[in-house]
Amino acid sequence: MGDGDCNAHSAPRTSRYRVSGMDCGSCAAKIETALRRVPGIREVRVSVQGGTVSVDHEAALGADAVVRPLATLGYGAVPADPLAESAPPACGGGCCGPAHSHDGHSHAAHSHSHFPADPGEAPWWRGRKAVLTLAAGAALAAATLLGLLVPETERWAFPLALAVGLVPVARRALAAARAGTPFSIETLMTVAAVGALFIGAVEEAATVLVLFLVGELLEGVAAGRARAGIRGLTALVPDTALIEQDGAAPRTVPAAGLAVGSVILVRPGDRVAADGIVLSGSSAVDESPVTGESVPKPKGEGDSVFAGTINADGALRVRITAAARDNTIARIVRLVEEAQESKAPTERLIDRFARFYTPGIVVVAALVAVVPPLVSAGSGGGVWTEWFYRALAVLLIGCPCALVISTPAAIAAGLSNGARRGLLLKGGAVLEALGRITTVAFDKTGTLTEGRPRVTDLLPFGGSEAEMLAAAAALEAGSSHPLARAILAVAAGRGIAPPVADEVAALPGAGLQGRVGGLAVALLSTRAAAPSLTAEQAERAAALAQAGKTVSVLLLEGRAVGLIALRDEPRADARQGIEALERADIRSLMVTGDTAETADAVAGMLGVKAHAHLLPEDKLRIVRELQARGQLVAKVGDGINDAPALAAADVGIAMGGGTDVALETADAAILHGRVSDVAAMVALSRRTMANIRQNIALALGLKAVFLVTTVLGVTGLWPAILADTGATVLVTANALRLLSVRS
Repeated sequence: MGDGDCNAHSAPRTSRYRVSGMDCGSCAAKIETALRRVPGIREVRVSVQGGTVSVDHEAALGADAVVRPLATLGYGAVPADPLAESAPPACGGGCCGPAHSHDGHSHAAHSHSHFPADPGEAPWWRGRKAVLTLAAGAALAAATLLGLLVPETERWAFPLALAVGLVPVARRALAAARAGTPFSIETLMTVAAVGALFIGAVEEAATVLVLFLVGELLEGVAAGRARAGIRGLTALVPDTALIEQDGAAPRTVPAAGLAVGSVILVRPGDRVAADGIVLSGSSAVDESPVTGESVPKPKGEGDSVFAGTINADGALRVRITAAARDNTIARIVRLVEEAQESKAPTERLIDRFARFYTPGIVVVAALVAVVPPLVSAGSGGGVWTEWFYRALAVLLIGCPCALVISTPAAIAAGLSNGARRGLLLKGGAVLEALGRITTVAFDKTGTLTEGRPRVTDLLPFGGSEAEMLAAAAALEAGSSHPLARAILAVAAGRGIAPPVADEVAALPGAGLQGRVGGLAVALLSTRAAAPSLTAEQAERAAALAQAGKTVSVLLLEGRAVGLIALRDEPRADARQGIEALERADIRSLMVTGDTAETADAVAGMLGVKAHAHLLPEDKLRIVRELQARGQLVAKVGDGINDAPALAAADVGIAMGGGTDVALETADAAILHGRVSDVAAMVALSRRTMANIRQNIALALGLKAVFLVTTVLGVTGLWPAILADTGATVLVTANALRLLSVRS
């Protein structure tokens, strides 16, 4: 490649592929080993549960370099991002494959709201594994029937039946060995079947091979079910939308083609086709498919709506704010799939163990075949045959599939479960770490509180609350300040239509003034209004301020006529969330840049200790001090001004995870902003780790039992293969239980 236009494409790139036929940890190990041997590939990340492979590679590496080795191993692969297939070729000669990035931006880093055609999405009974299993089963049945009718045909009928299933398995074993995985399950199965053929156990070998194929098929079905857990989210986004253009009647267009800025009409009962802002209309929107929130939320002009949510009872006009590939659903799916490719510490430990486990089993099998006959006095051919048979069974028992899949299956199910409940975690390491945290440091504004002030007190001095609200709302009618919106919201809620105010002017650092009904009206801070307050009025204002409230004084013709107090109130579930953490033996504290009075007032309501007047570096310091005392700290904030502390914490959790910033800066995100979901994340982590321990015990326990019984001669080839495939299916089924956990 020359030094001209290709220089811009010399940086490393990431491409993602969807892989069919990858159903267990052994498959993942073979794929990872094979791709790491391809020149130009720097890093490989495989997710069995997501059915994906991500590769970091040199720019000049074509997609064929990834697809070809996978095809040799018997797996199908397609680019995960269909848009990448139509990307303009670089260097004029298509030096970049179809899944590659351009201009330094990785297409493969984005998932689409609708997945491309996936060779693995066909019904399981139409797949290659199902066809091979049926063919091998039919051949075995035919050989058995023929042997019963014409006994002398058994000599060649069963070897032929064995060959139907063994030849494809042996070819896969040879391909895996060439790709760097000599001790694959296919190799062990091939050696066992050929060995059984030589010692005359052909009928048993053919039966065991069919059982092996059935087990592989069951693994594929189980893996497909686990994969469907998160992939099913994409079905929430409708295929079409009603778009408004040039004042014409709305017309139906594909949802995947909606551009940012387009306006769509969402009728009652329709699913929202894209993320957007409501331009007009009001309705209740069911956000449970995205956030897990069971109560529909009222939506009106200026409110955000998510793709995949359901419009309940009123038409909405929505301006699109995110393209299909970047909407909330797509981001969730992308985050979970990338997280599934990120291995947890326990998973990495199991992978390292498995590398030595299988060769060790091969050595044990060889010893079982050779040592007992050699030490047996007067051993004859029958003894050698018996121990060789047992050694073959040991080989089958030794397959590490169940052990290797024990951790990633549980972690993938946990991540998927969390995503469907609005709990987004960036990988198994985060999921594992959450269960061990001992302290949670919460930001206040927008995390423990709603993030917007509400009117808490109306104290008129002589007149009525309605008169006071009307005058204050008149001054604030043209303002977008949060305090103004709070006052206007209360007035609207009470059905008060504010009169028109004239000559409204802002007083820097003091408040507003104007004329309402010909009278001079002002809404000022307590400091600015101090000369107009009596001692008693000033005392009442000071008491409100001491409670952490912002106090405004309403003046009419220079005379104080009332106080309006506002405060950013705690979220409805904040106390419940703190108490749930306490029950889990986790301490909570508040770190905020707000005033001590405000912080103490909120902290007092929630029962936590407050640290106030903090700059971002102060929050970071507190996290470091806690860690220095041996605490494992989770920091919960908005993902923007808390970024240093989020990054330093053992787990950083962004509250309100629908934003790009939150998803990018934190280790985890809570999509619907409930404080109680922090405790839910911890519970999910602990339940997942318990499931992993069960899976490891199940996988190793079954193998240990059958290893002993095989060496003792109690069990043979059939139970050995059932122990292997059965353990894999049991482990996967146990992990799938996590998908249905709701608390």
